[in-house]
Amino acid sequence: MVKQVPLSKEFLKGLWEQNPIFKQVLGMCPTLAVTVSAINGIAMALATTFVLVTASLLISTIRKLIPNQVRIAAYIVIIATFVTIVDLVMKAKFPELSKALGPFIPLIVVNCIILGRQEAFASKNTPFRALLDALGMGAGFFIALVSLGGIREIIGSRTFLGIQILPDAFEPWLIMILPAGAFLTLGLMLGFANMYTDRKKRIEKESLIEQYKRVSKVEISMAQEGI
Repeated sequence: MVKQVPLSKEFLKGLWEQNPIFKQVLGMCPTLAVTVSAINGIAMALATTFVLVTASLLISTIRKLIPNQVRIAAYIVIIATFVTIVDLVMKAKFPELSKALGPFIPLIVVNCIILGRQEAFASKNTPFRALLDALGMGAGFFIALVSLGGIREIIGSRTFLGIQILPDAFEPWLIMILPAGAFLTLGLMLGFANMYTDRKKRIEKESLIEQYKRVSKVEISMAQEGI
């Protein structure tokens, strides 16, 4: 019998271990295109999370009713339904944000994160587990977009969420609000993430080696005493 992952793990894995941006490197188009400011990152992340959560819940609930031959087409239709809801609500309630995000809200339909989680997880697990997985992945996506957008906005405009936080003496780096700034910032963030992961693995490996050495010394000492 396959041992199930603890429910807490289903949520927490999306924050770092399987973060869709820093670990799986998915959804790069909206990540690079809309993160000129933190508010854009928040809006895109929340819209994507809403679609991810609702689609995962529905697909997990009716997964046994969807024929295997048309499952991808069925997933896209379901995802497109919720994307349309998000798009219409944003145009009605937040027209400025909708205009700023442009075509990237409708393009959530083909976001690799959403379709990938439906195929890899929601279609194979219970609705509650699918909900936790979707919330975790959405939270990880939110953290990545807000971090990236915040860094670009602070250095490129001296503001965060529209509030000036750097003095007028600081000269904004215009490259940070250009596409090149998105690539540079994300590249550095991925580099630091990989450095952290490698350092953690190295520390764990050294800890295991030290533990093995201590156990070996104890065994040798016990053997000598026995002699």
